[in-house]
Amino acid sequence: MSDSRTPAQIEADIIRRRGQLAVTLDEIGVRVHPRTIVGDAKAKVASTVDQTAGRAFVAVNRTVSDVRAQFVGDDGSPRLGRVVPVALVAVGVVGLLVLTTRRRRG
Repeated sequence: MSDSRTPAQIEADIIRRRGQLAVTLDEIGVRVHPRTIVGDAKAKVASTVDQTAGRAFVAVNRTVSDVRAQFVGDDGSPRLGRVVPVALVAVGVVGLLVLTTRRRRG
């Protein structure tokens, strides 16, 4: 294999490759620096938390909408056939708790 480049061309190529190598080594140095690693880890955790919180918000919002649809009609009026029985059960449970608490104290 013959190289038809002149010594000046070879030297210029070596200088260019040294510059490229220096840039590559600088990039590697930044990537493996502890601050960079910690910063990347923090960013990843923050992203995961944001995604999880977003999913949780959507799930809660969907559940609240589903429950609301059970007790409120399309026109915004309460569905008394469902609201009244639930309210009576809630009053009964609160009443039992009050009676139980009074009996324990007395």
